[in-house]
Amino acid sequence: MHPGRQLAVLGLIFVVLYLLVFFAGGAKGSFTDRLHPKLGLDLIGGTQATYQASLTANGQVPPQSSMQEARKIIESRVNALGVSEAEVVIEGDRNIVVSLAGKADDQLKNVGQAAQMRFRKVLKATGDVSATALNPPSAVPSAAPSGSAPAASSAPAPAGSDAQGGSGGQGGSGGQGGSGGQGGGEPALAPAPSGGPSAPAAEPSASASAPVPADVESRRAAVEKKVGAAAWQAASALKDPVDLSQDPTAGKVFAPFAKLTGPEVDALTPEMQFNVPTISCKQLNERRNGAIDNKDAKVTTCQSGAKMYLDVAKVVGTDIASASPQLDQQQGQWVVSLNFTSEGQKKWAALTREAFTPAPDDTCLQAAQAVSPSATHCLVAVVLDKEIISAPEIQGVLTGQSQITGQFTPESARELANQIKYGALPVTFEPTTTQTVSATLGTQQLKAGLLAAGIGMALVVVYAFFYYRLLGTVIFLSLVLSGLLTFGALVFLGRTTGFTLTLPGIAGFIVSLGVAADSFVIYFERLKDEIHEGRSPRSAVPRAWARARRTIISANTITVMAAVVLYIVSIGAVKGFAFALGLATVLDLVVVFLFRHPIMTMFANTKAFMSPRVSGLGRALKRAAAEEPAGTRPSRVKEA
Repeated sequence: MHPGRQLAVLGLIFVVLYLLVFFAGGAKGSFTDRLHPKLGLDLIGGTQATYQASLTANGQVPPQSSMQEARKIIESRVNALGVSEAEVVIEGDRNIVVSLAGKADDQLKNVGQAAQMRFRKVLKATGDVSATALNPPSAVPSAAPSGSAPAASSAPAPAGSDAQGGSGGQGGSGGQGGSGGQGGGEPALAPAPSGGPSAPAAEPSASASAPVPADVESRRAAVEKKVGAAAWQAASALKDPVDLSQDPTAGKVFAPFAKLTGPEVDALTPEMQFNVPTISCKQLNERRNGAIDNKDAKVTTCQSGAKMYLDVAKVVGTDIASASPQLDQQQGQWVVSLNFTSEGQKKWAALTREAFTPAPDDTCLQAAQAVSPSATHCLVAVVLDKEIISAPEIQGVLTGQSQITGQFTPESARELANQIKYGALPVTFEPTTTQTVSATLGTQQLKAGLLAAGIGMALVVVYAFFYYRLLGTVIFLSLVLSGLLTFGALVFLGRTTGFTLTLPGIAGFIVSLGVAADSFVIYFERLKDEIHEGRSPRSAVPRAWARARRTIISANTITVMAAVVLYIVSIGAVKGFAFALGLATVLDLVVVFLFRHPIMTMFANTKAFMSPRVSGLGRALKRAAAEEPAGTRPSRVKEA
């Protein structure tokens, strides 16, 4: 064999790994800072947030099956933030506790949101919409003239075409600016190419006279008593919102509604919520979570301080196949790209066709013109839980990929995409407490564990030099190289995949070093057996390697398999232990093949290796020499 080649490969692996550690994966700061691994909650402290599940409609605690499903979804959302070993546990019968290492207040604030996405046509509106839009991919070719209704094969106007920012402004051929909106005219919704799928039959709309649940009826009666008969009768008689700008005194009769709480407003009909001028967006936003999740009911909600009355949801979050954050190269803005399922594409095409060519008696066009007088088509609101995140004007029929655009940062775009991608929570949650967790205890345990590991490894090295002498150098160097490989991989994985080092992970690395030491014993004792059988040390090294290699590979494979199984079936800290054990064991095999065997081959060709006093094979060499008949003993053994 050529041991120099194997050692060169090992050296190349080290160079590549530490180049990645120092210069790749978003490495920042000084060289010392770049060598810091990502530490877990038990080592550096962190943030712990508690979310309390809302009671069901009949006042019962959510079932445990729903809580378990919610825990899995929240854990997926947290892990998608780029962190690892986040602890997500159910506490009691209503609480879910999420723990993250480091300062993670901003990361945790929205992981408990329900993420119920609904696409609803805007039937009525009282004011502005914000500067977000739902667009086709920016790669769509050239645009129709500004302000004109596009033909069947048209596409949106490019950025910068006759756009206005500001309150209620509409950009170019469809991008809408809201309060503080963007200039530059965002792309509008483009029509699908001709030959797209035909629209399915329209879904029936929910009737305003649908049966009212008993609990809602009782809450309405309580609200009626609170506001008084006169105010209630006046509100019930309204067919359209009262315009206080024309007659400020017209709102006096509705003054009692301004004193209602969010849950009390929640008991009112959507029509009353929209028409009564003294019901504010603040009150609507304080409604319970899930207040407007019913996809078969019309709802009232707000965007940028303006109330909107929305149709039933014709497209919902489950109609979306995937969602991902992307950087729009043409606009230079972050967007959330949506891909619909096959059935979702049909529903989406039907909804955009309905908004693009409304029926004569449809009020949606008047709603769009109330927002922007130049609007020529209806708006579709994208509603996430209780919030409208986009309300663009529809300028064509869409069947495929679309984009939600707005004032997104990379983090907020990724957060929204993850909420959509990982699904809606089966239970609604309210964040209750967020607190900082100290790492004092973990730091003390870390120091004690590292001290114990250092003492143990020192004893192993001392014993190796005492018992194996020159071969003890091989053990020492192999453990050092294995430790350096493991450390480099740990730093790089922590920076790129979010792997977090915790106390259980450190325990996994220490256990792996014990496995590595065992493989030395297997190899060296096999070498002694070969010498006992009468072979010279030089010929015994390759034979011992060939026989010990199978045992070493089998033992390490079993360890890796156990680590993989443990990683799959476990959660939290145990998963970190399994990953650390498996990683370190694999890297130990790399050191075994690329360092231990070639270095032993090189030692076998040295005089020191033939010396019983230096090599650590003294007893084996002396016994082999004693068993050789006189005159047949190899001269190299006699010289030793």
